[in-house]
Amino acid sequence: MNDLNNIPVMLDNMAHELARLVEQSGCDNPAMVGIHTGGVWVAEELHRRLGLSEPLGSLDISFYRDDFTRIGMNPVVRPSRLPFSIDDRHIILVDDVLHTGRTIRAAMNELFDYGRPASILLATLVERDGRELPIQANVVGNHARLSATQHIKLLGPEPLALEIKQVS
Repeated sequence: MNDLNNIPVMLDNMAHELARLVEQSGCDNPAMVGIHTGGVWVAEELHRRLGLSEPLGSLDISFYRDDFTRIGMNPVVRPSRLPFSIDDRHIILVDDVLHTGRTIRAAMNELFDYGRPASILLATLVERDGRELPIQANVVGNHARLSATQHIKLLGPEPLALEIKQVS
């Protein structure tokens, strides 16, 4: 595992890899969408580093989660903001931590309610073990090997920091 505390280097590497993938795919003018809350913080940094012309979009997937009957609704539901058409667009979807894959599934369900993208690239700051769905990021800032009793969370927005906690 690389240094989880060096977030600026992770973001620089992610931006470089995203730029390479976008150029390789030939898609011009991709749109970026961050998933609330940590994914938006990461997306703001990547959007700035990549110099994208489209405004940054954001998704609040609270109503798309498949576990809200178990854990309850998020006490703060924000409106999703997609200031561009999704149809036939190349989308860069950004989240902070990829764990089970359920957050990404919910975000993709919401995106498809807005339209049909041409493609979706997934970028996550941290990818950890424990996938429950077959979802894989195209670009990852860092891979973290954590036990089932550990939880990783992005704190921010200024400064961005990763925190690992023991959970029971």
